[in-house]
Amino acid sequence: MMDRQAWPQAHQLGQLLLTRGWMFACAESCTGGLLAAAMTDTPGSSQWFDRGFVTYSNEAKVQHLLVNADTLERFGAVSEETAMEMAAGVLTAAMPANVAISTTGVAGPGGGTPGKPVGMVCFGFAQRTADGVVTRAMTRIFEGERAQIRAAAVDYALMTAISLIEQR
Repeated sequence: MMDRQAWPQAHQLGQLLLTRGWMFACAESCTGGLLAAAMTDTPGSSQWFDRGFVTYSNEAKVQHLLVNADTLERFGAVSEETAMEMAAGVLTAAMPANVAISTTGVAGPGGGTPGKPVGMVCFGFAQRTADGVVTRAMTRIFEGERAQIRAAAVDYALMTAISLIEQR
């Protein structure tokens, strides 16, 4: 079991959200709820955490996050295109949320391909603005075993979200 000291970035992100009066939501595939767990491990997180989706199957991504089936067919579940649609879909499904993160990747130990190796994780970041939803995606390749890749993906998602919010 993780204690909040293991995820100091979650506390930092929560404080940023709280000072702005924003709510957070997430959609996870390869991290399987670990991001939501990190966020909700912080006391008081109900003030800024709205909900999390674990959409491991393509069907769940389409049904709950409105990911376009054509996107999945053309680019695959592990792609920046899918990650952006997942993040945008969270903001559609979670109307009170202002900020969303999605994760989709290959945590291993199997499942990797030459174009999508074990450790590859695509992240989607979405923010609700006065002009609509703004999304961006990033891809990183992490080293290690399954648990290490998943933990590194959560760390990266949290740190990147902090950086993106601080830039605004």
